[in-house]
Amino acid sequence: MESKIIYVENQYLGRDKGWLSVRLLMALFCFTAYYINMERESDSQLFLVVGCSILVVSLLMMYMLHYRITVEKRSILLSGLWTARLIKIDLNSIVKVQKAPYSKFFVNNPVYNLHQRGKVRFYAGGKDAIWLTDRDGLVYIIGTQRQVELEQAILKAKEA
Repeated sequence: MESKIIYVENQYLGRDKGWLSVRLLMALFCFTAYYINMERESDSQLFLVVGCSILVVSLLMMYMLHYRITVEKRSILLSGLWTARLIKIDLNSIVKVQKAPYSKFFVNNPVYNLHQRGKVRFYAGGKDAIWLTDRDGLVYIIGTQRQVELEQAILKAKEA
């Protein structure tokens, strides 16, 4: 039996605005220190190298896939880059689907399959999330950039 894919979304590691701002401020600090210490050649070149390295790593992280959300008929698949573990959430056991903010904090760390206090978190960036509650009371929090589309796809897959 072939499963029909209803929705696919990729979450990238370096596209969160909070951490991107932190990395750019660190690079700006390095370039400012390089400019101020230009007379002392050997010391100032280290700031230039570190600042350029921060920019290159930040650019690479913007295209690094953190996890992929795939909504299929009666299930949600979450596959991560850093682990070979594939998470499959059966939509038959889900009793509540709701849109809500991921967190009240401004800067959040990217997580994949983090079990903490009865909640399982998946997050790469953004403010929005879909909260799924199963029959046992376990809450899945899936961070997304397209909250409305993901909610509609989950409801459609649940009905199918």
